[in-house]
Amino acid sequence: MDFAKVKEALEKNGFIVKVFETAEEAADYLDKEIDKTTVGQGGSLTVSRMGIMDRLAKHNQVWSHWNVPEGMSKDEVLLKAMVTDAYLCSVNGLAESGEIINIDGTGNRVAACLFGHKRLYYVVGKNKIAPTYDEALNRARNIAAPLNAKRLGRKTPCAVDGKC
Repeated sequence: MDFAKVKEALEKNGFIVKVFETAEEAADYLDKEIDKTTVGQGGSLTVSRMGIMDRLAKHNQVWSHWNVPEGMSKDEVLLKAMVTDAYLCSVNGLAESGEIINIDGTGNRVAACLFGHKRLYYVVGKNKIAPTYDEALNRARNIAAPLNAKRLGRKTPCAVDGKC
């Protein structure tokens, strides 16, 4: 996998790209970059495992449907996350050519990535990157989506057969 190629392709598509050696370095960057604002999260295990949302909650108003406040519903939190100033999510697959692939259960992440936020941060581990679009799509369909469907207890072909 060629990180320089991925970075160049994403920058050509208008993204500002920061590359970090470790998840901790990425979390430190985001913790400094996002301050005194509203932050939404798109149900990303990548973001969750970094612990960044807990860090951001110390100096931002954070909305994540994985942490529903007393007296609110999950749907209310999803809507609040959709209109925050900053939004963090990951991808199911990223081709070295810069194409981002997401398969979404409810559409909240995909919708949030397309509209509404002043700043969008894709947090992408090297495990998500594939040399070609077809390989990134394969990863999204046959690795990420089945794992997510099983984790969420869905009875979809993704969960049952392991392929979407």
